[in-house]
Amino acid sequence: MHDQLKICINKVTERPFSGKYHDYKEPGIYKCVCCGNDLFKSDTKFDSGTGWPSFWAPIKKENITEKKDNSLFMRCIEVMCSRCNAHLGHLFNDGPKPTGLRYCINSASIKHPLTG
Repeated sequence: MHDQLKICINKVTERPFSGKYHDYKEPGIYKCVCCGNDLFKSDTKFDSGTGWPSFWAPIKKENITEKKDNSLFMRCIEVMCSRCNAHLGHLFNDGPKPTGLRYCINSASIKHPLTG
């Protein structure tokens, strides 16, 4: 729970390859760990090689909020849950087709129905 608070509230990023979902392959819907909002389907998950769970699209665009983030001396887009504003990760434009997007998400920010 401590990592979840640091990541979801303080916007810390977990170390690559340390989260339980970076190579998780079971089908299902990934939800916000804080409020249960549906965020990503497993069939949009892909192996980006970055060490974080990566998805090429959210379940619904309105289920996430995107905000410019210049806090780490780089320009990127922060991804948050639209229901509770929990920090999820960041969005990059180097993903696969059909969207070309990579939602790079912290494992501690999401939960899967088979793992809770």
